[in-house]
Amino acid sequence: MTEPLPARHPLWAAYETFAMLLGLGMLAAICLAWLPFAMLLHPLLPRRVGQPLGRAAISLGFRAYLALLTWLCGARFDLADLDCLREEGPLIVAANHPSLLDAVMIASRLPNAVCVMKASLLDNILFGSAARLAGYIRNDAPLEMILKAREALRQGAHLVIFPEGTRTVRFPIDACQPAAGLLASRANVPVQTLLIEFSTPYLGKSWPLWRRPELPLSFRVRRGRRFPPPADLSAFTTELETYFRTELGPSATVI
Repeated sequence: MTEPLPARHPLWAAYETFAMLLGLGMLAAICLAWLPFAMLLHPLLPRRVGQPLGRAAISLGFRAYLALLTWLCGARFDLADLDCLREEGPLIVAANHPSLLDAVMIASRLPNAVCVMKASLLDNILFGSAARLAGYIRNDAPLEMILKAREALRQGAHLVIFPEGTRTVRFPIDACQPAAGLLASRANVPVQTLLIEFSTPYLGKSWPLWRRPELPLSFRVRRGRRFPPPADLSAFTTELETYFRTELGPSATVI
């Protein structure tokens, strides 16, 4: 059950509500602005041209969105560790998933990111065309997911996956699924972990979309351990979950 918000000064509470509406509206506006171009370009451009263009457009749009959240909505983002990964070769980027903003933060700094997404998001009218142009991968067809992920990694992409499979319900992390280890093993690339920390779990699984945030919001994404491609999938999945749980203990979860 979602706990009630603490008492706030009425003017501050009004600003938090305004910031919430502005933030959600700006994201929708950015997605809608790119939507007709993505719909037009996806069937026209060859994949070798369309996918890099689509990924770069998403990265640029998300970077602009985070800048607007910083300037207008009292949000603070520490993403310097992501900038250090930009020039690295193919990686599986595995992160915990406390909020809807997680993929936005990661993709904003990794212009060659390919996200493994819920099929419902790829079918969504607001996000689907842009995601398909960028070559993002559905998670509901295991064999297709493996083949497309391996192809993207061979082309030097950063494959972004959330091992929990959905946003965290029981913090610090829910049970990890074997997909990250399976993809790393099949593509023979390492798994780079990312640790996402936050001031409040805004837009988390238990935070309704229209519940105002507690400003100022602070997010930090830091690099964690890099795992080699696993030989034992079950052991790796357990080790990955244990690592996240240790690093994201109660003292490390809230910044």
